[in-house]
Amino acid sequence: MPGKYTGPLERVDECRWRIPKSYKEGMRVDGMIYASDALIDSIVSDNAPEQVANVACLPGIVGHSIAMPDIHWGYGFCIGGVAATDPEEGGVISPGGVGYDINCGVRMLRTNIPSKRAEKQMDKLIDTLFSTVPCGVGQGGRIKFKPDELKSIMRDGVPYLVNKHGLGWESDIEATEANGRLPDAKPEFVSDRALQRGKSQCGTLGSGNHFLEVQVVDRIDDEKAAAAMGLEEGLITVMIHSGSRGLGYQVCDDALKDLRDVPKKYGIELPDRQLVCAPIHSKEGQKYLGAMRAAANYAWCNRQIMTYLARKAFEEVFDVPAEQMGMNMIYDVAHNIAKMERYEVDGRQRTLCVHRKGATRAFPAGHPELPDCYKALGQPVLVPGDMGRFSYILLGHENAMRNTFGSACHGAGRLMSRSAAIRAAKGRSIRNELASAGVIARARGRHGLDEEQPDAYKDVNTVVDVLHDAGMSRRVARMRPLGVIKG
Repeated sequence: MPGKYTGPLERVDECRWRIPKSYKEGMRVDGMIYASDALIDSIVSDNAPEQVANVACLPGIVGHSIAMPDIHWGYGFCIGGVAATDPEEGGVISPGGVGYDINCGVRMLRTNIPSKRAEKQMDKLIDTLFSTVPCGVGQGGRIKFKPDELKSIMRDGVPYLVNKHGLGWESDIEATEANGRLPDAKPEFVSDRALQRGKSQCGTLGSGNHFLEVQVVDRIDDEKAAAAMGLEEGLITVMIHSGSRGLGYQVCDDALKDLRDVPKKYGIELPDRQLVCAPIHSKEGQKYLGAMRAAANYAWCNRQIMTYLARKAFEEVFDVPAEQMGMNMIYDVAHNIAKMERYEVDGRQRTLCVHRKGATRAFPAGHPELPDCYKALGQPVLVPGDMGRFSYILLGHENAMRNTFGSACHGAGRLMSRSAAIRAAKGRSIRNELASAGVIARARGRHGLDEEQPDAYKDVNTVVDVLHDAGMSRRVARMRPLGVIKG
């Protein structure tokens, strides 16, 4: 365990806590943690604020080293960390600021199925999803791709799957962050080992905290925004959480090895070797960025295929075409990614490399990167909770652009390690506990439900309160889980 944070933490307001750059030699900016009184003790307890301070030492970092209210200890960066670096001022790219599961993210679909109708079929629906969407360690995808097709997936993303293979709807592209494709992806920078790991995994859920969840809209907070998204209280929704699987893991692992001696080459001193990095404009930095973008495109395609399979499962159970059930995507957001984005900093527009690790983009109304359907509203922000409580959909706000480089949190955030959660589940049946709370759960692995039990996570309601109260995002609707499949 990393221990407890004992450094300075200055309260700024009800939602913000500062780590002054005077705390540690080498800090170039202050650290800024978004949290409430209800969350700060758990945040301090695993020393994640120390990682916020370490990230503040990265060359070229601007603004603050930022942490979201779901912050917890991670590799190099804390999970829930955001950092923007300026390539024109020696800014670096750090794989630890993206994470091993490149473009792990969440997408949400709405339906016009009322919960009263769905609840009669819920057991069958969850069983059908469990048999249709591959999940768990070692499970291969149902749709196979040739080597050149795999490279097209990594280069061209979701538009390739929809337009060339018919695996989805044209509207899915518009409803995906970056249209499901980062430009300048370089499949040629992805190792043979990564390609081997990813060749059969596109369209698979995986294990760990990945899930596919059937939900019901439990509460509407913003009637206008909810109506624009096709959300009404009592309707069924679907949330899918997964990433780039073994391919993305290997891209990260390869980069950490390749970059091991690069900081020394460029005269970069780091407080933690897990923050290994390279200047963005360097050959090494460009190689990682090209491979990371390829893995990100693969991840969007992974979720796209699972969307296709989920629609097929619904069609099988309800005997109605997915189009007639209104199974449109509301949005898909990445939460382990680094992207080049424009921001005003110190009175001038700058193109920055924004690292989001366990953090979600939260652009406001009017932003040029938003699809037309959300230009007047703002970007949907998806915040999943745990299997026993709620998930939320929010909208990005201008305050996020000013304070957090257009970012919000990505979930509830862990309170327990996986091993601690397994120990806490000893002698219990998490599946039965969830069933008694009205949630049908299916998992492939022996410890899948134990690791992901509700007690292992912070209360997402408290986390979302911070986002709303700080003005980073505003609530639109709350969803309650009815059934979930896990690896």
